Amino acid sequence: MLYRYLDLRSTRMQHNMRLRSDVAMKMRHFLWKLHGFVEVETPTLFRRTPGGAREYLVPTRQPGKFYTLPQSPQQFKQLLMVGAIDRYFQIARCYRDEGSRSDRQPEFTQVDIEMSFINKEGIQALVEELLQYAWPDNLPSIHLPFPRMTYAQAMDQFGTDKPDTRFDMKLQDVTRELKDSGVAVFSSTEGNDAFVIKAFKCSKGMDFLKRKDYEDLQKEAVKLKDGGVTFIQIKDADSWKSSISKHLRSEARENLGKAMKVNPGDVLCLAAGKPDSVNSLLGQMRLSCANRLEANGASVRDHGSFHFLWVEDFPLFLPKEDGQDGELESSHHPFTAPVDKHKELIMTQPSQVHGQHYDLVLDGSEIAGGSIRIHDAKLQKHVLQNILNEDASSMQHLLEALESGCPPHGGIAIGFDRLIAILAGEPSIREVIAFPKTIDGNDLMSGAPSLLDNEELAVYHIRHDICDATK
Repeated sequence: MLYRYLDLRSTRMQHNMRLRSDVAMKMRHFLWKLHGFVEVETPTLFRRTPGGAREYLVPTRQPGKFYTLPQSPQQFKQLLMVGAIDRYFQIARCYRDEGSRSDRQPEFTQVDIEMSFINKEGIQALVEELLQYAWPDNLPSIHLPFPRMTYAQAMDQFGTDKPDTRFDMKLQDVTRELKDSGVAVFSSTEGNDAFVIKAFKCSKGMDFLKRKDYEDLQKEAVKLKDGGVTFIQIKDADSWKSSISKHLRSEARENLGKAMKVNPGDVLCLAAGKPDSVNSLLGQMRLSCANRLEANGASVRDHGSFHFLWVEDFPLFLPKEDGQDGELESSHHPFTAPVDKHKELIMTQPSQVHGQHYDLVLDGSEIAGGSIRIHDAKLQKHVLQNILNEDASSMQHLLEALESGCPPHGGIAIGFDRLIAILAGEPSIREVIAFPKTIDGNDLMSGAPSLLDNEELAVYHIRHDICDATK
């Protein structure tokens, strides 16, 4: 990326940049001309927000005071609903300090949409039509409506909330078949709800997976969860090759074979433990096995079409990472409204509440996420103050706006970089951004970010020791 301006001359980059421009123009036309949306630019200098640990800080000439760069225009678009801009959109520049996370960029683009007097189904229908309208002519056409799946179904069947539905290999509960199998790793003294045994099947996997593949996959699994996974190679009905074969009772083997509908040449991947841990592990192993199979010549994914999926009915709150028992954090963001049937439950059992949040997944990547918002000031303050233990005073501007009269509203943000990367067949979003940064957030071409000395920083009332140490 040191000479990115030269790389832009290549046929590949010319195609990607022109594809990006074409899709953006079509989306603008669809929203503005055909559906009466108003494009509004929102500020990029804002204030620190609750849970804003990944926000970039911008110093000011006022001692001790900083702006932040917004991770999204979330609060502004809600304020626009209060201000009677009932159909808003923006191709928005957003900023998030992702550290060294692969295939992320510190500055990225999203197609931001918000509407008043709308429900989840209305937003989903609009987005589907938007994507169909902007879809490149040279790619396989997409068909509406997109399928839908609940969060619980996605986690149970795929071990992730962004399932790659281009191939099967679904997770299946085999606790009943193996709980009395004679295999120690599949035994537990915990209650039924706290222990589960699950598996997925790689059809004809023995034709493609070699010894080193199993070793590498097991090493990956052990890093994710103590004990890793168990592989069973189905040579034929009476010959199963596995580390547990000699311990597996014949009745349990027969029951497992029937449940998984095995055939000679198939490979099973199993794990046991707490449900969330097992789902997460097997969800990752499902993808890794598919990658290994394809690398060795197997046909696994459907690469001839695009597979969209709406995932919905998420929990509104999740246990806080590295937090104390009982502490919660928003699974999406603190402005998401609970589902109607849980409006009373949020006051007493917030951990049991589901939210009006929906994600759009394309080929295993999340390309959009949105929700119906809280438009009641009292409920919003309760969520911030009593459930998330955040300082509600930092959101006083939004709370006052909601109190002034706010229509029911909701919206969505489409990850434009990710969408274009998938359309262009690129493995990384860097290849559809004209001047991207490295994984560490550096611009090799210009040398940004650059070091400033203390004299230059004095106007911002900041001082550091780096320059002093280099003198």
